[in-house]
Amino acid sequence: MVTSTHEASHRIFKEHPEALTPVFEALGVPPPRKSDIKELTPDTTEIRPLERRVDTVLKVEPPEGESFLLAIEAQTKQDPDKATSWAYYVAHLRAKYDMPVLLVAICRDRPTAIWAAGPFECAVGPWTTQVTRPFVLGPNTLPEITDEATAIQQPALAALSAIVHSESRKIPAILEVLASGWEKFDTDTTKYWFEVLEVGLENTPARKKWRELMAVITNFPGRGTFIEETYLEGKAEGVAEGEAKGEAKGEARGEAKSILRVLKRRGIPVPDEVRQRVSGCADPETLDRWLDQAVTVSDAEDLFAEDPKDVPDQA
Repeated sequence: MVTSTHEASHRIFKEHPEALTPVFEALGVPPPRKSDIKELTPDTTEIRPLERRVDTVLKVEPPEGESFLLAIEAQTKQDPDKATSWAYYVAHLRAKYDMPVLLVAICRDRPTAIWAAGPFECAVGPWTTQVTRPFVLGPNTLPEITDEATAIQQPALAALSAIVHSESRKIPAILEVLASGWEKFDTDTTKYWFEVLEVGLENTPARKKWRELMAVITNFPGRGTFIEETYLEGKAEGVAEGEAKGEAKGEARGEAKSILRVLKRRGIPVPDEVRQRVSGCADPETLDRWLDQAVTVSDAEDLFAEDPKDVPDQA
């Protein structure tokens, strides 16, 4: 079964290849620009009944030096069958594109990371015909992001690092650093990175801690993130009230309840005057703006700032 953690661990590179910086540094290759990297089809199927698919395949075309392919595999547990699959992926991509291939394995626990490093040999007696040695991004090779500046400057790498180190004893502190740094982004960027990480932490204990730190419109529909749940709860209430009191008024009341719910679940006190102003508002644009600002404000009164830039950063 493909989990959200698995998907987030490799799909992040499609939009944010800068998260591969540790790989390029280890290779002694200058990190390429985003425009130097192209996504290729992950399909390596040769015979219809046997479908084979790499998680993510990227073509790197640096301004200087030889172009090459990155075959990225998210591996959440040890799997003996991967020795054969990975060897096939590398051989197939090498033959198909006539380019060298680097296999990168993303692992979040140390035993899996150690196993994934291989080498995986195809041998007969003492003679080895083929060797597969993945480059592993795991707890031993990817640094923990524990400073806010790095979290802000390299959010993709910070998200990947948090996923990889999700079982570390330091993960609560790591998540607090990321939340503090990312809340300084504009509203849409903050929501995007908060959800990227929640999807990546799907089946780990760290997800509960992250949900406590975050709080509406989802970039990952159907993944059951905190943001999606909060939004849908408010929308459902709005629909129910709309049936009884009129659609427009019901939706407005539902969105107002979403705003108050976000503030409550983020632990922000809501004075009566703020509650009354939000509940009494019927303007959709105003409610949308307040809903966006409810994700990042540190004081309920800051909801009403006309310009989000006027809202002070959280300490």
